[in-house]
Amino acid sequence: MMKNDTPLQSKPLQWFTAIVCSLLAGVLWRLFPHPALIIVLGILPLVVLYTLNRPFLMVLLFVIFSFFRIHEVFPQLYSLKIPLLLSLGSLAALSWQVGITKKIKLFWCKEFTLLTCFMLLIIIGIVFASNRPIAIEYFKGIYWKIILMTFAIAVLVRSPQQLSFTLKAITIAGVLVGLVAIQNKLGGIGLVEGTRVTIGREFGSMLGDPNDLALVLLFPTSFAVGLLVTHQLPWHQRMLGFIAIPILFWAVIATQSRGGLLGMIAVFGIYGLQRIKSKALLFSIAIMAGSILFVVAGISDRASGGAAEAGVDESAMGRLYAWEAAFKMAMTHPLTGVGLDNFFANYFYYSPHWDGLNHAVHSTWFGVLAETGVLGFIVFISLIIVLIKNANKTLRAVKAVQNNIDPAIYTCAQAVFAGLIGTIVSGTFLTQGFNWPIYILAALVVAVSKTSEIALNKLADK
Repeated sequence: MMKNDTPLQSKPLQWFTAIVCSLLAGVLWRLFPHPALIIVLGILPLVVLYTLNRPFLMVLLFVIFSFFRIHEVFPQLYSLKIPLLLSLGSLAALSWQVGITKKIKLFWCKEFTLLTCFMLLIIIGIVFASNRPIAIEYFKGIYWKIILMTFAIAVLVRSPQQLSFTLKAITIAGVLVGLVAIQNKLGGIGLVEGTRVTIGREFGSMLGDPNDLALVLLFPTSFAVGLLVTHQLPWHQRMLGFIAIPILFWAVIATQSRGGLLGMIAVFGIYGLQRIKSKALLFSIAIMAGSILFVVAGISDRASGGAAEAGVDESAMGRLYAWEAAFKMAMTHPLTGVGLDNFFANYFYYSPHWDGLNHAVHSTWFGVLAETGVLGFIVFISLIIVLIKNANKTLRAVKAVQNNIDPAIYTCAQAVFAGLIGTIVSGTFLTQGFNWPIYILAALVVAVSKTSEIALNKLADK
């Protein structure tokens, strides 16, 4: 049990649970008068009580299943509709704790203001989208959940214990995805271009794109490194980081994603920056590591973007054409862009080079520019700048007293900052503007900042 979770001794909650379960039991028994239903109805009140009292756990599990696509990594879970159940549980628990018991205290900050402005611009963009059904479908299916859970994580995470649990949960989820990716690579399952690993490509999983898979694997890497290098943590937590790093490293390499490798270098570079005083030495190590990774990953052997292509390779040229198309979209629709998830559908009309196929933008920055316009791009960049400043400020403050506060706070401060920089670097080549990583990191930046502020205030009062 999380130490900061609400106890189960709430009379209003017990009455609410009893009434709801009684009504539900009557309806279910009327529809399905089966003896086995008695067992289900017997445990239903306990499930409801546990769910409503565990908003943090429900939200975290929902984020892990939605981002890491655990139900697609392990197809046996797909039919259980776990993300749907977790989303319902998360919404119910949040509504109860915020609206009824008021045990979760809300607050506002600069990051929330920018995030809200960005979301409003996206909604306006949907109204004027060139293909409105596509924009509405993406917003209904994915984006509103991302925004809601961003606010939920930022508000719910308030203790070192919750930060520690988040660290371990994200790392373990990353390891599970990494192990399946490695298994697919060794077994030759779902390979793109004959060499690039994917997961669930046969049934249309998001992880069926090697670049998206690299993005998912990159996210927990910063957390795993943080667990390993923070000597104040217990040995078993550091051991988790020690085990996770090579698995995640190998899996990212297997995707042969240049954006993923750049992000990996950036993550390790941030940790190195905290520990290596000579910037020249750090820069030299980064160049050497990048060159070695490029060779080890076998990027030169890729069917696209490999050494066999003379001059500027086909993959790079495809990106340049896509980025030019994105720029033209933004210039044509500077206030609203072409609409959420509309770049692909508009590629034909704005690309200077048509090869018979629409293409993805393969860039966070140009993707945001094209789909939200110049105004949305400015707000998005402002959000990123505020997040970097906040994360860096928190890390500096916590580092100065790292031996006097809970090590989970220091570990998270490092991991969130490194993960944010890694995501930003990889964002040059990976489309992340409307996907989970940046938003989860934004929530954790706010959560770590608030948690560290509480810890520092307590330390100052001693």
